[in-house]
Amino acid sequence: MTTTKNRTRWWRVLAIGLGTLVLLAAAALATGIYLAERKQQRRVDVAVQPVPYKTDAAALERGRYLYASRGCVDCHGANGAGRTFVDDGALTIAGPNITTGPGGVVATYQPVDWVRAIRHGITPLGRALMVMPSEDYNRFTDDDLAALVAHVRALPPQSGQGAVVNLPLPVKALYGFCAIKDAAAKIDHSLPPQLPVPEGVTVEHGRYVANMCIGCHGATLAGGKIPGGPPDWPPASKLSPGEGSVMERYPDADALIGMFRSGKRPDGSAVKVMPFESLREMSEVDLKALHLYLRGL
Repeated sequence: MTTTKNRTRWWRVLAIGLGTLVLLAAAALATGIYLAERKQQRRVDVAVQPVPYKTDAAALERGRYLYASRGCVDCHGANGAGRTFVDDGALTIAGPNITTGPGGVVATYQPVDWVRAIRHGITPLGRALMVMPSEDYNRFTDDDLAALVAHVRALPPQSGQGAVVNLPLPVKALYGFCAIKDAAAKIDHSLPPQLPVPEGVTVEHGRYVANMCIGCHGATLAGGKIPGGPPDWPPASKLSPGEGSVMERYPDADALIGMFRSGKRPDGSAVKVMPFESLREMSEVDLKALHLYLRGL
């Protein structure tokens, strides 16, 4: 009799404990979602200087190259109409239409708005963009930013929609608790625009090209979990020197160029996450300079 009562008492204590944990988890989830919604509505005030529009042939060609090789096509599509680039059921992310066609988001953009969005990850209304990889574009020179804008503004109008960011509730809660950052939160907005760097196979130009690696590989290029990436994404490789660096696989520029062109490592294994639709369009000058910089870190 006593043993039965003790068992009943322990089961009751266990049930109460589990119930309490469930309630605490539900409360944390609800709090995180509430904080996320508030965070999405915050205003990010940044002093932004507009970059004048360019329409000359050289700017348009440079902008076409940057759009094709720096990841823009992966999120917005080659025609700028927008594209779904993550869709695993629980998580859906689509880049918006950035043409002036129906559903486009840039029809009313002024020069200052392009700078806000590309360089600072902020909408014209001062809200943070959720997924825009502005940390990769923050160090664009004014000339490159103007060239990219020139190309986008010249795209033929297409039908599309705004950005789609459907996050699972736990991921949204993590965002609310600042475990995941939006575009604007990843950037030092006080940095002045980078000064022009002569294009060539030099460490300086390689350092400039490497700015596009920051979003996945981190500010120090040490790799690790990709911020905001789906759970099944592998960690970004370590590009900086030291134990675990993948740069030992690429002793010369040709090996790195081969990986960018094929999406495969020198041993033939496939690289899972890198946006090779864009990266394979990078010029040999950019890739040789990038290799020179990374090997010299």
